[in-house]
Amino acid sequence: MIGSLETFCVIALLLLHFEQCNSACARAEYEINGECCPMCAPGTHVYRHCTEYTSTTCVPCTQSTYAAEPNGLSHCLSCKMCDSGQGLRVKTPCTLTSDTVCKPLNEYYCIDLQKDSCRHTEKHTTCSPGQYIKHKGTAFTDTVCDECADGTYSNSSLQNCQEYSK
Repeated sequence: MIGSLETFCVIALLLLHFEQCNSACARAEYEINGECCPMCAPGTHVYRHCTEYTSTTCVPCTQSTYAAEPNGLSHCLSCKMCDSGQGLRVKTPCTLTSDTVCKPLNEYYCIDLQKDSCRHTEKHTTCSPGQYIKHKGTAFTDTVCDECADGTYSNSSLQNCQEYSK
């Protein structure tokens, strides 16, 4: 089984390399209908593909869309939404050339970070009465609770346990 997986990987790598070597288009071009067309700049997309006699016609991305790289896209990509119901808020808004970057809301921490943008969060742990906050939660770590020592107490929101008054 391992041998066939290795053979598959070698063949896939050779095909990929062969495909890259056989591409007649330059690095800043894309292929469409056998033609190599100039790519559109970031922030724009293809309105009309090039022909033998004309160059690619590019137009700006519309609102709530972006294109971060030179491209041959017929439409720009949709901007990511930061859903507050999922514990997210906007860190950096979407522009014509970059996607929205999300970060966790104050009482949440990120559990899935992709390209500097948080995709999934969890709510910070709430300490129970008799516990204190040993380490306060951050945007990337959960709150750490610990038990109060005998003779001390905490209402769960303190960072230190208090001695019982007599």
